[in-house]
Amino acid sequence: MFDHCPGGAQLRTPTLSIKRCPQCGEEIEIFSNELKASCGRCGFVIYNDLQTCIQWCRYARECLGEETYRRMMEKKE
Repeated sequence: MFDHCPGGAQLRTPTLSIKRCPQCGEEIEIFSNELKASCGRCGFVIYNDLQTCIQWCRYARECLGEETYRRMMEKKE
């Protein structure tokens, strides 16, 4: 059994991804706990393609902690 939920790890300790802007080709940095990021050159908005566990797991609040859970739920709406 796990000590912590493996799905919450990317939310508790975010990882950085580099994406290419589909409009201008510029690199866009987006962290695993961000839902969207804007291109610094043209302003095009990209969205993070992962569905987080907070959307479906009944233990998400307990696993992530109250502050992280609340912040992510606010971003979701």
